Amino acid sequence: MTVRQLHPIEVRSYEILRSRVDLSPMPPLWRAVAERVVHATADVGYALDLVTREEDLRKGWSALCSGAPIVTDDGMVAAGIGAREAVCAPVCHDGDPAAARLARAAGIPRAAAAVRLAYSEVGHGAVWVVGSEPEAIAELLKLGVRPALVVATPAGFAGAAGAKEVLRASGLPQFSNVSEKGGSVVAAAAVNALLDFPVGEDAS
Repeated sequence: MTVRQLHPIEVRSYEILRSRVDLSPMPPLWRAVAERVVHATADVGYALDLVTREEDLRKGWSALCSGAPIVTDDGMVAAGIGAREAVCAPVCHDGDPAAARLARAAGIPRAAAAVRLAYSEVGHGAVWVVGSEPEAIAELLKLGVRPALVVATPAGFAGAAGAKEVLRASGLPQFSNVSEKGGSVVAAAAVNALLDFPVGEDAS
């Protein structure tokens, strides 16, 4: 993966961020992802809200370096993931009419139907990114998907925090947050941090 060049304003923004919260004790990938989330949201509270393991992030990063597909639960997450030559466009069936038809036929939420369609397309080993739909997390677990990583940061007062807690308890490699906040911006920022983490850096 190529090293992303930061705009001077972005450089200054990271300087301010690091003056307000010290993430240097974190392992390298966790720090990179946490800083990217805090930077994208201007919310230093995420420093204590994010939950993952360095080995989970390393697994996701290695998969992305090897060209693993990225699957998103909505178009906003897909749009937020920056285009890169070595990375295919994220798979997203949120707006697919086939997902709507499957949802009606199976009596399941549209987000769950979109997960089923994506899973039939990419199989195991993908990086799954859930930025808005807790039902997508439930469907991943129901299907027995074996992902390289699940990035799950849906926001909301009804079901979002609980779905993320269930994901953490599942034992799947994951990146999530504890609270009810989150959203597509957070999910996309986390993935972009992994995509931008340079090969050759200490990710071990």
